[in-house]
Amino acid sequence: MSRQMSELTRRRLLGSGAAVSAAAIAGCIGGSESDGSDQLHFTQEQSREENFDPVISNDAYSFQVIQLIFDGLYEFDEGLELQPKLATGEPTVERDGTRYIFEIEEAAEFHNGEDVTAEDVAHSFTAPVEEETENASSYNMIESTEVIDDYQLQVDLGEDPYGPFELQTMGVTVVPKSYRTEDRENFNKNPVGAGPFEFSELQENEYVEIEKYDDYWGDLDPNIEQARFVAHDDAAGRISEIRAGNTDVIAGIPNDDWSVLENEEGVTLHSSESPTYMYMAFNCNEGPTTNPEVRRAIAHSFSMSDFIESNGENVTSPMYSPIPPVVNEIWEFPEDEYQDMLPEYDPDQAKSLLDEHAPDDFTPTIITPEGIRAQLAERIATRLDEIGYGADVQVLDFATLVDTYTSGNADDYQMYLLGWTGGPDPDYYLYPLFHESGAGTNQGHYYDGSDGFHEAIAEGRNSAGQEERYEIYEPVIREIVEQLPALPAFTQDNTMASRNHVQDLQAHPNVNRNPTLVADYTNVSLE
Repeated sequence: MSRQMSELTRRRLLGSGAAVSAAAIAGCIGGSESDGSDQLHFTQEQSREENFDPVISNDAYSFQVIQLIFDGLYEFDEGLELQPKLATGEPTVERDGTRYIFEIEEAAEFHNGEDVTAEDVAHSFTAPVEEETENASSYNMIESTEVIDDYQLQVDLGEDPYGPFELQTMGVTVVPKSYRTEDRENFNKNPVGAGPFEFSELQENEYVEIEKYDDYWGDLDPNIEQARFVAHDDAAGRISEIRAGNTDVIAGIPNDDWSVLENEEGVTLHSSESPTYMYMAFNCNEGPTTNPEVRRAIAHSFSMSDFIESNGENVTSPMYSPIPPVVNEIWEFPEDEYQDMLPEYDPDQAKSLLDEHAPDDFTPTIITPEGIRAQLAERIATRLDEIGYGADVQVLDFATLVDTYTSGNADDYQMYLLGWTGGPDPDYYLYPLFHESGAGTNQGHYYDGSDGFHEAIAEGRNSAGQEERYEIYEPVIREIVEQLPALPAFTQDNTMASRNHVQDLQAHPNVNRNPTLVADYTNVSLE
């Protein structure tokens, strides 16, 4: 399933991974083009935490391995629509959207030969909460589960429906209860799933290997016999490896390297718009940026579209609200209206508003991680300087950034740049990033909002039906765009580059489903 991932820790999608030395990489990559093997070599853009138990794993790069070893009750297709996998079809929904009855495929088996049963699915739903894992928030709305028989499971929510349940929670990755609970530590490093590939070998901090499972219960028959995952968080190193043919596929193409690889003989580029939300948030807790006119002035001071065109045209897409475009395609919020509401580049208006509403010596502190967001912070500082103000840009490591932006202290910052990756439900973005419960944890903006703002976000979470939830969420999104506690910046694409002997590779919108080696819509092979 799609994991909700913030930037509070290195685990999260857009966090900073631990470095892997070039020497270590050189010893364990090299694809079929160079050595004639039938093994696909995939170079990941950040280091894994090496947690391969889906109950506890909250790391996109470990989950890229997990998604090939395990099957979900439901899984996201290439359009981010949830499709039955271990479930026989859609669940039966009763009790006003608070009871779900699932039927499990009777043919499904784990790699150890045991049947996938309702008890296994129930354990997969409840273990994250019972064991207090980092994934607990994705399942803590479940009040109880009842095994009706070996292949039917009843799941009861609390008194209220949980709106994101059908787009988030019921996509649970299913683990074998008895095998897992026998030795959870061993299971985390030697997992057994029901997917088309089985775990083969782990050399921690070096590589992990999987191989095709010949007795897979489903209809999928992978063309790939084996795959090796190696992490290389140095972008220049990844680019060098794919150009030299020393790996089959790399993930994470920097904007400036896109045109280089586009013109590289023997290399194919792959890209998919992702459900990411990159933003600049304002300190609404204290200081000059508590005034929305100051926030609008800063938004007027630079051109986001010009920045995207010059710094991220190949690997990003513009955003006009906290809902990524790929998610908006499903919900159809009026994105064009939001775009018209956002302040356009107007340095004269920016200066006029700051002269009226900001202190004479206003030089805001912008804290940011390195990379494209630091480039954006520097662009804003330059444009503010041009109208007589300026800004102090502080590029921080993630640990320091987290400790700083959650303080709400105007002495620490007036703006910060971060990102969030979710799934196809607005709740992924609105509740953790704007509901008051996230202040000081996922949020450093501390936005009070209008009367009923936070109540509406909670109501949307506890309502059933997309139409009803649309009507609740639309005014919330409109207020965020108008009042600018956070200015939407861009959504990052999931990008990969492969050697041309890799056939039928596609980039998935969800980063932790890359590479999708086999699915109803693709079957990767080495020619």
